[in-house]
Amino acid sequence: MATIPSSPTAPVADVAVVGAGIIGVACALRLARKGLRVVLIDQQEPGRGASYGNAGHLATEQVFPIADFSIVRRLPGMLSDPMGPLRLDWRHLPHALPWFTRLLLNLRAAPYQRSVAGIRALNEHSLAAWQRLLADIGQPQLLRQDGSLLVFERPESEAALQALRTRMGEQQVPVDVWRADTVRQAAPQLSARIQGGLFFPATGHFLDPYRVVGALMESATARGVSFLQHHVHTGRLGPQGVTLITDRGEVNARQVLVACGAHSAHLTAALTGKQVPLDTERGYHLMLPNEHARLPFAVTSLERRFIMTPMTDGLRLAGTVEFAGLKRPPNMQRAWQLHTLSKGLFTEDLSAEGATPWMGFRPSLPDSLPVIDRVGNGRVLLAFGHQHLGLTQAAVTAERVAALVDGQVDGVGPYRLGRLW
Repeated sequence: MATIPSSPTAPVADVAVVGAGIIGVACALRLARKGLRVVLIDQQEPGRGASYGNAGHLATEQVFPIADFSIVRRLPGMLSDPMGPLRLDWRHLPHALPWFTRLLLNLRAAPYQRSVAGIRALNEHSLAAWQRLLADIGQPQLLRQDGSLLVFERPESEAALQALRTRMGEQQVPVDVWRADTVRQAAPQLSARIQGGLFFPATGHFLDPYRVVGALMESATARGVSFLQHHVHTGRLGPQGVTLITDRGEVNARQVLVACGAHSAHLTAALTGKQVPLDTERGYHLMLPNEHARLPFAVTSLERRFIMTPMTDGLRLAGTVEFAGLKRPPNMQRAWQLHTLSKGLFTEDLSAEGATPWMGFRPSLPDSLPVIDRVGNGRVLLAFGHQHLGLTQAAVTAERVAALVDGQVDGVGPYRLGRLW
């Protein structure tokens, strides 16, 4: 992997991309393809953050914000149940209250519809954008475009499923209703408890999310993108561009792209003077290395609220949301709980032998929309806050960022930084 000197005399880049997750790497590659000199900076190796352990699901069907008004009545359980699907650590509550207040305000009719329209606008172009990106690097096989399935077990859940189908139909999300026999025909190892489900044909899954980042990085390096494994402390704007202060010196560039996910707030504040209401959904996964033939595509449980994705290295169980900030240690019991949740979903229980747990940070804003913007007279580009849709929206975000570099801001509307105030 190419590197550049870390001294203050390092060559000036056209764009310095801060953050080497799936968003940052995809953007760096797209900018390099425009002929720009790009340096990518992260304190970890590319793809080692949230992009390493996501569910691998290309979730184009998920066009609704992360919460609705039911979150109010669920708050006591969020605080008291450490294993619940949605958890708020009581020690994080004072910090999280302003964020949750903003979330509730964004559940009013007008802002909620704006959020749905914004998520849908990105998602409906995400699959095609990924197809273009993977074709460009000669790796289309990394994505399986075979749909995904949402199943239910309790007869009383059918009404909720049908209501969801209606809502998704109103948003023009392709969806098919599957009866129990159709589910068993497609996925015969699922339990007879499954009553049916919704199949989403315009979705897919990645066989190895970490390998996807690696493949993009290999292509980016071949196009001249340099990588610095440094920690960016802060930055400042100057008349000629941006200076980033890292733990190993300064990096100068004409423009900077802030794409460091859940860690983006501090640098954004330093460069723009704006305090972004960014919080963190801590997501967990459990990788089962002995389960290679259980499912043909990603399957989500309506009642149990987690997803199972078949990958090259086994079956990945992922899901649950925990609000506990960036500093508290992970509660890996939440990852192991995913195996407990899987019991009864298959004709034979899944093997947890050799399983590995993981936790990562999803960057979330209270209206469930990312920031994709150009500010500071064009010197500062922003691409963060994609919550649990970072993998899904990475390729289309890279295309929008490439347009922003040239000053093309038409249509950016709902993703602008200014909407947060």
